[in-house]
Amino acid sequence: MKKSTSISKIMTTDVITLSNKDDLSTAELLFKTHRIRHIPVIKEETVVGILSYTDLLRISFADAVYEDEETVDTIVYNMFTIEQVMAKNLVSVTSETSIKEVAEILSKKEFHALPVIDDSKLVGIVTSTDLINYLLEQF
Repeated sequence: MKKSTSISKIMTTDVITLSNKDDLSTAELLFKTHRIRHIPVIKEETVVGILSYTDLLRISFADAVYEDEETVDTIVYNMFTIEQVMAKNLVSVTSETSIKEVAEILSKKEFHALPVIDDSKLVGIVTSTDLINYLLEQF
């Protein structure tokens, strides 16, 4: 295992994104359709935040009520915008950041995904799952 291997070797480059103008129902559909847990939010080609599936679960009261889950989610999702729910204190890395550096960032923070940005352009996303899979390949 090389300490200087760049994150570009393991990051996802075909990134699913949301516009800051999309609604939370669209976000939920993307999470479920693509079986992902983190989506960068774009405003005029700039990454302004990241939405996680956990963010949606935090605002959803579906488990706490005995109504139709889909109806409850729709009501709750209409109460909030993506910008209100997403993480705004964005931490990002470049494609040349080492896997070791990314692992250090993710191990110290309370999130599990980092957008990869080169020259102000989103080029990928790296998650804690990507790191675990990389480590497993080493054995």
